[in-house]
Amino acid sequence: MDKITASHLNFYYGNTKALKDVNLPIKEHRVTAFIGPSGCGKSTFLRTLNRMNDLIEGTRVEGTVLLDGEDIYGPKVEVTALRKKVGMVFQRPNPFPMSIYDNIAYGPRLHGIHKKQELDTIVENSLKGAALFEEVKDRLKKSALSLSGGQQQRLCIARALAVEPDVLLMDEPTAALDPISTQKIEELILELKRHYTVAIVTHNMQQAARVSDFTAFFLVGEMVEYGETSQIFNNPVDKRTADYIGGRFG
Repeated sequence: MDKITASHLNFYYGNTKALKDVNLPIKEHRVTAFIGPSGCGKSTFLRTLNRMNDLIEGTRVEGTVLLDGEDIYGPKVEVTALRKKVGMVFQRPNPFPMSIYDNIAYGPRLHGIHKKQELDTIVENSLKGAALFEEVKDRLKKSALSLSGGQQQRLCIARALAVEPDVLLMDEPTAALDPISTQKIEELILELKRHYTVAIVTHNMQQAARVSDFTAFFLVGEMVEYGETSQIFNNPVDKRTADYIGGRFG
């Protein structure tokens, strides 16, 4: 079942057209990877799914993005509520300069949860959901900045989970991490799809092959090809996809 459907999506930075008539479904409880060379539009597309691009001046969007059948660009959509449903994890870990506990409790407090017992439960469950609880349970009051890079990234995932999203967007979540931390995040992604719909931008094609169920290949603002990951990697239809996957450009 489609959780998100983008239809005839065009996106502009000023006069520059960054996305060209993109049509793409994102399946519920599956991992969809966006691959393609740098500057091809994959991160821009990811950010259209929770309206992060709204924060950039001079941008505009045409077309529709349906989340559970509702257009997220419709006039009645409350962007804060949308971003609660569609969480985001960025390329570089960006914990807040506060305790591990307060990083996780930040979102729930923002949405009106203040009872300590309730927050304690959310913090524990979110850290468990991000496979981090056992490593940090004895130092929840310590600064999040004291964690390693890989732990910080899992903390950012836990922070996104704390507000109970439906969808998790990940923009190159392992680009700044070492191989062991990368492996932990990849294992976590496979676990997360049981409860969430995941979309991930990755430069690492092996990673896309390992973690995703579906893959979309982007090139110069176009979505060239989309399909099951095994098909995209083993039997691509479009020559440009085959050339990219075969390492002949990009």
